[in-house]
Amino acid sequence: MAAARPVYHERIIRDPAILVGKPVVKGTRIPVELVLAKLAANPDPQELLADYPRLTIDDVKAVLAYAQAAVEREERQEQPTPSGV
Repeated sequence: MAAARPVYHERIIRDPAILVGKPVVKGTRIPVELVLAKLAANPDPQELLADYPRLTIDDVKAVLAYAQAAVEREERQEQPTPSGV
């Protein structure tokens, strides 16, 4: 069975020609990192959307899903392997 596409796949892209390959919201030059920093400083998505009118609430959800997946990948990589395997 094929793995399901991540929920953010259609909205978050990495392209070496855009911001040196940093993940950005598709169709913009708004980096995922910026959206996360803004939400960390002020978790009101309506203010974020007012500051960046090209973003949608679905873009913000995709950024959060992308960040969650990145943390999960990192945690899987840090898991120690069982002894003797």
